[in-house]
Amino acid sequence: MRVEELKERYREMKDVIEKRLEEFDSLWKEGSEEEVFAELVFCLLTPQSRAKLCWCAVEHLIEKGLLLNGGERDIEDVLKGVRFRKNKARYIVEARKLFTRKGQLELKKFLSSFGDVKTLREWLVRNVKGMGYKEASHFLRNIGLGKDMAILDRHILKNLKAFGVINDIPRALSRKKYLEIEEKMRKFSHEIRIPMSHLDLLFWSRQTGEIFK
Repeated sequence: MRVEELKERYREMKDVIEKRLEEFDSLWKEGSEEEVFAELVFCLLTPQSRAKLCWCAVEHLIEKGLLLNGGERDIEDVLKGVRFRKNKARYIVEARKLFTRKGQLELKKFLSSFGDVKTLREWLVRNVKGMGYKEASHFLRNIGLGKDMAILDRHILKNLKAFGVINDIPRALSRKKYLEIEEKMRKFSHEIRIPMSHLDLLFWSRQTGEIFK
């Protein structure tokens, strides 16, 4: 696909993309603590696992009352099909403890205390176990905060290589490499006049045939 074809696809999908991003925005403005935490949990589950499977697991945790109250073993039992579920169950419980004050989840309140979203991302990467730059960027985008951040999963990296933004797909992404590729994607986004958050969903749909989250 050439850049002009990508732009044409964007024109066709722009309304759907904007609607999805509006849903992310409304989650931050109107969503409950549990709903925002559910997005964090979803992003903790996604490494090396299919996104739809991960979201189904989150929905089951909510239905069973385990998202806010379940122990590691109970959570692990629900994460069937999710890779590294034992570790990820532990990450969920530790993240919940991290954002709980006097028995109440205060994730939104905590996130609101940061004036700068890049500083917030750095904090999340350093302090939330299981959360790297991809997961932190994904989480922030999904709650309407990380609109100018790249979510460098395999779908996005394949597209960046296909359009000549990067020469090769790296085997691993250090902080330096992640930020370097993110900046290249940002420049490409400006050049073709498709906002970063729109470009991410456009690339994702190009690989999967749909817009998910």
